[in-house]
Amino acid sequence: MQKSRKRKQAQLKSSTKSPKSTDYNVNATIQEPYPDYPRPTPEECLAVRDDLLSLHGFPREFIKYRNQRLQNSSINNGEICDNKETVLDGLVQTILSQNTTEVNSGKAFVSLKNAFPTWDDVLAAESRCFEDAIRCGGLAPTKSSCIKNILKCLIERKGKLCLEYLRDLSVEEIKAELSNFKGIGPKTVACVLMFHLQHDDLPVDTHVSNLFLIYLFLKFFSIKKQARVLFYFKLLNLSNRFFK
Repeated sequence: MQKSRKRKQAQLKSSTKSPKSTDYNVNATIQEPYPDYPRPTPEECLAVRDDLLSLHGFPREFIKYRNQRLQNSSINNGEICDNKETVLDGLVQTILSQNTTEVNSGKAFVSLKNAFPTWDDVLAAESRCFEDAIRCGGLAPTKSSCIKNILKCLIERKGKLCLEYLRDLSVEEIKAELSNFKGIGPKTVACVLMFHLQHDDLPVDTHVSNLFLIYLFLKFFSIKKQARVLFYFKLLNLSNRFFK
């Protein structure tokens, strides 16, 4: 009885393996983040991507990142091409984009570069002047403090205001490095990885994460458990409000 059960399990595992496809050039050496999930396969993901591209076209705001990926081979020994956006530029742009629109964050970065052309100028500037330069992007005191802290840490650790050494590190090493900076969370790290270092990663917005948790909550919890959990959350919310 046990032998037949094991045989059925082996057949089930072999049947769920993703089929090989010759339509797409998928690198088999890339480690899958969820190896126990047979679907969606890389080929299916690429097919969805191609369908979206055919429907909406390539987003104009992402063209520069695609060009960076194509020109990535021209960067050697950490040297940057004159027309290349630096990793530090990308990190600061990502910080400025937090809790605001792309238009506002873009204006804030342009205003920042006009007021302080180099990162040494930013580090030497007074906090109030720096805040005024990025105020149009919102949350100027918080963002200016975060950016200045990154610049100070870079001087202390590396002796210069440069993050180009990240290009030679693995994804996990990059995540560890960036996470050491105060105010840099997983989404910011993922944005830098994907847009500015051309690594395969996926920034997950807080709202998307919350919706996913709600979906799991509704799918796997019974109505009784849902009511009980919501009741405790309500009590917790009231206690936080009145007993701070």
